Amino acid sequence: MDLTAAAYQATEGGPLDVDRDFYRAIANDKGRELVESLVLPIRSGVGWKIPAGHVCRITTIEGPQVADLNLWNVNDPRERFWASRTKQLHAAHLTTFNRLWSTLPFLRPMATITADSLEDYGVDAEGGRVHDLLGTRCDPYVNRMLTGEDFDYHCHSNLVRAVLPYGLTEFDVHDVLNVFQCTGLNDKDQYFMKTCPAKKGDYFEFFAEFDLLAALSTCPGGDLSVPLWGPDAQDPVDVCRPLGIEVFKPSAELLKGWSEPIRAEYAGQHGLKADQWS
Repeated sequence: MDLTAAAYQATEGGPLDVDRDFYRAIANDKGRELVESLVLPIRSGVGWKIPAGHVCRITTIEGPQVADLNLWNVNDPRERFWASRTKQLHAAHLTTFNRLWSTLPFLRPMATITADSLEDYGVDAEGGRVHDLLGTRCDPYVNRMLTGEDFDYHCHSNLVRAVLPYGLTEFDVHDVLNVFQCTGLNDKDQYFMKTCPAKKGDYFEFFAEFDLLAALSTCPGGDLSVPLWGPDAQDPVDVCRPLGIEVFKPSAELLKGWSEPIRAEYAGQHGLKADQWS
């Protein structure tokens, strides 16, 4: 028995064993239609809708830049991205064919990664990998704790502003996927962040498994090449860059046979019985 094997194993034909031919065809679709295009300025956040069966691409249009991504079910935002379970089911750093899973009691894939221009980055000399689930969004509360100063454009605040037009609040903002971010754990088991390895034109793309609300923040740390806290901390505004967001409608024939994933099929009541309260 391999005691270091992944705890959650894929079985053939199961939800972790994705149809790679289907998603590869979606990624390689030359006939897809651009339905929305946005440019997200530095230190900002934006929310947008992604219809079921559509593809969203995030692009480093001017150079390296870290982005924090949140997802919700647009029709029921109680269902939202579950970073920790996604990390357990797939990996602490995501790439092509990994899925982004939703919270309980829904537990289903919200999106499937179809293309990642950094998928060959692998593990660098320091143990860094890209598209991070180890950490979470930067926030003004920790910043105040560490520096004694207020700053309103951390990823948490950017995401808060981004979702307000959709009727959501700060309480709806949750742990993120740090797109393009390179991170790892050092020999003391401490979280580290490295300079973003993305180049101009790199991209991260995913397929919406049902109607999604997405929100993205251009991290105020930019490409994370400048220390943000501690004695050497600097203002990294000069290494902040905008990001491009595009939503595409795939060619209709590619979606034949595809259907939205169903909610978790657990039928129990957690051991509760109606008569125990009488």
